[in-house]
Amino acid sequence: MGWENRGNGRYYYRKKRIGSKVVSEYVGTGLIGEIAEEFDKSESEERILRHKEEKKEIRCTAEINNIVKKIENEIKLLTKAFLILKGFHTHKGEWRKKRNERKEYQVI
Repeated sequence: MGWENRGNGRYYYRKKRIGSKVVSEYVGTGLIGEIAEEFDKSESEERILRHKEEKKEIRCTAEINNIVKKIENEIKLLTKAFLILKGFHTHKGEWRKKRNERKEYQVI
């Protein structure tokens, strides 16, 4: 976007992408061009601020996800330890209660 000198005049153009082509769009000259330039600058600043806010939100979400993952791993570890202490074992990925171990009887 910007001012272009063509012939003896100065004209304000916007650049737009249509598919893979960049097309120049004539906006105006003089006061109209200056107003359009200010409008484009404010839009650009707003877009930059939105982008920064989105990046900040993405970072915060990633931090929260990391914390949740750590807590989830700790809960899994505690659950596994508790089940092992209570006599469970895994068989094909499932937790199962161990059968009673054989008791040897004394012959009298």
